[in-house]
Amino acid sequence: MGRIFGTDGVRGVAGRELTAQLAMELAMAAVPVLADRAGRPQRPGRPVAVIGRDSRASGDFLEAAVVAGLASAGVDVLRLGVIPTPGVAYLTGALQADFGVVLSASHNPAPDNGIKFFGPGGVKLPDETEDEIEALLRATPPDKTRVQDAAAEPVAFGRVTDAYSKHEVYLDHLLATLPVAADRRPPLQGLRVVVDCAHGAAYSIGPRALRRAGAEVIAIGAAPDGENINAGVGSTHLDAVAAAVAEHGADAGLAFDGDADRCLAVDADGAPLDGDQILTVLASQLKRSGQLAGDAVVVTVMSNLGFHDAMRDAGITVVQTPVGDKYVYAAMRDGGYVLGGEQSGHIIQMGHATTGDGVLTGLHLLAAVNSSGVPVSAAAKAMTRYPQVLINVRGDKVRAMADPALERAVSAAEVAVGTKGRVLLRPSGTEPAIRVMVEARESELAERVAAQLAEAVRLAMA
Repeated sequence: MGRIFGTDGVRGVAGRELTAQLAMELAMAAVPVLADRAGRPQRPGRPVAVIGRDSRASGDFLEAAVVAGLASAGVDVLRLGVIPTPGVAYLTGALQADFGVVLSASHNPAPDNGIKFFGPGGVKLPDETEDEIEALLRATPPDKTRVQDAAAEPVAFGRVTDAYSKHEVYLDHLLATLPVAADRRPPLQGLRVVVDCAHGAAYSIGPRALRRAGAEVIAIGAAPDGENINAGVGSTHLDAVAAAVAEHGADAGLAFDGDADRCLAVDADGAPLDGDQILTVLASQLKRSGQLAGDAVVVTVMSNLGFHDAMRDAGITVVQTPVGDKYVYAAMRDGGYVLGGEQSGHIIQMGHATTGDGVLTGLHLLAAVNSSGVPVSAAAKAMTRYPQVLINVRGDKVRAMADPALERAVSAAEVAVGTKGRVLLRPSGTEPAIRVMVEARESELAERVAAQLAEAVRLAMA
């Protein structure tokens, strides 16, 4: 059995790979690791954890299992219900909880689910801490995961409390991050915006935040039924928000994923803006106002070459990390940077959040555009995107990556695109798949090389 933690927690098909038993045992294994990190000797009483989830039907039984594991290990649990992942991160810190737990599989389809943890202050766990939890999970006998061992006094069981009212604390925080105009007018006043909530965790908070910021809001993908999360809507299906923008004559559209830790956008003509373009807008504004620490922005290796060109022209340094917003956060923390993110729409604004926050990103993107008096389409043109082709090839990623023939295929692809292009091949951290990415100045070349490399991956998996 390989490492169960991927790039963003533990994921699998709910009830199959991700069972109630695994969820409960994983929660119990996390307690001695995460509660100890919070300085318990200086904090009287039982450890406290907050738990939130997205709108998947499987969230009910997995939440019950995690809560049972935590409470049986002596942890008081605050249940937040359906709330964006970054809301759990923020409230972990704001409520001074020892750690937070999220049940979500982000942009994955409804049958999947996942479990991830936030440490004190709402920070994603480093790999080393996840390894400690996993080691306890695998230990035998299972009761090694208890906070007190069998020879100690009886366990002081935790209490479980519904804390749905804390959603307002998170919502107030989002709005408080926005700049205040000299005339005190709402920052999004005058904008008509479509927001696609992916039938997910932001179905309520997303539209409410935009309306309170002054926008006229048309919400779609805001009727979750437990099975429709990400189904033809959200940040992985921008056609839905683009069509709604055209139908309602909106100025822009925002699209979140299932747990709302990412945001993508479309302009008034339905043209998409990815995370690189959103970062270009935000970084440029911060630099102009003297608020871009180190005149630098942190991104992953997936960022488009056009983004690097735009940042160079703006006098902004680009710091690169592996794929995964926790790696972006770590580089930002270590370097003292305030802005970073991923092409997929995970944008971290360090002064306001410890993780990607889709609603926060959407608010700040629209506020920046509205204050400048230019349409979203004009702001997006600050960056020219190189043609980029992404192909996911599902199969045995471990076997494929070990095949020497695949290494030769990558070398041949790099020669084909030349110095003005780029090739990236990486195993997915959340799925049994390999991601193939090819960039080139000409879309035909990018498509041809990507198709050839994807076929080489399939042969390596056979």
